[in-house]
Amino acid sequence: MTTSMPGRPRLQPGEPGVESRQQLVDAAASLFAERGYAATSTRRIAERAGMRQASMYYYFAGKEEILLELLQASIRPTLDRASDYLGETDARRALYALARADVETLLAEPHNIGTMYLSPEIAGEAFAPFREARDELIGIYGELAARISPGADALFLGTCCIQLVDVVVRFRQEGAVPDDLPDRIAAACLRLVEGALLEDAG
Repeated sequence: MTTSMPGRPRLQPGEPGVESRQQLVDAAASLFAERGYAATSTRRIAERAGMRQASMYYYFAGKEEILLELLQASIRPTLDRASDYLGETDARRALYALARADVETLLAEPHNIGTMYLSPEIAGEAFAPFREARDELIGIYGELAARISPGADALFLGTCCIQLVDVVVRFRQEGAVPDDLPDRIAAACLRLVEGALLEDAG
């Protein structure tokens, strides 16, 4: 089970301040993309959002908390449906659906925050909840892969599948995302896992 980083309680839709909070998230995301995480200060985030730096701390404890929220938003929707995929009797169909949904989540995320996945700062303690969530997702891919290819290295296949999904980040950076990208990546994941079964049989 993942845990959230300590901070102020998240505002709910309709509460005063929700718009300002989102402006900070959007401002931080654009700055992280432009300048990198390390070079982005809380002062710049506040300025980009059109507020004073001191006001930012009403919503977030610091830029770490903002980045964690962005990272979690890129993975949480898929994890929230994990039981649906694991409960599917047809593991091939489940793996395909999982990978497709995962790609669609990354495509729908407005900031392409996946560019931060390999940032060295992500190894810090503040981002442990994201790493745990990521490992959980790898485990789900791995469990489905093991059902399709019994005896194969589930962790290896799960990791490979999630790396295939992350290709969408590069497509977004280059500004040319094929309409059928979710299906193509999902099919590639399935071929990878089925290939492990054929390899073992050979």
